[in-house]
Amino acid sequence: MNLRSLVPFGNGGTHAAPPAAMFGSLHREIDRLFDDFTRGGLGALGPMGQANLMPSMDVTETDKEIEITAELPGLERKDVEISLEDNVLMIRGEKKVEAKEEDKDKNYHVTERSYGVFYRVIQLPAGIDPTKVQATMSKGVLKISIPKPAGAHPTKIEVKEAA
Repeated sequence: MNLRSLVPFGNGGTHAAPPAAMFGSLHREIDRLFDDFTRGGLGALGPMGQANLMPSMDVTETDKEIEITAELPGLERKDVEISLEDNVLMIRGEKKVEAKEEDKDKNYHVTERSYGVFYRVIQLPAGIDPTKVQATMSKGVLKISIPKPAGAHPTKIEVKEAA
């Protein structure tokens, strides 16, 4: 028995198209939806139909430090909080609506800007000294430099003759 005889086609299972080709476009569409969701696109809409705030980040590492760079357009230093507890770094921010008195009579036709609170959490290696972590922010880009702890160096232990 071959696999084609199990596929329900109108011509007795002798259709020339392999089963993978039947679902190729569906597979691509599902992949696109998952990509949109993880990037904060249309699939990641919040309760009011607005996209969630999720800043884009780069995390890089050298022998001496870990550097985190996050894009936070429209935010200032006072809008961002950074905390480190139990080797977990948390970046919290809030982008507030820029409401002005003269805006109350405006009728919005398109609103694509996102507002609200966001959290990003990053697990760090054990032994990070919180007092040595430095953070700077310029033009909506947050940079956090985290010195890596000194690694454990192997120590050679001499084996002695038992008495």
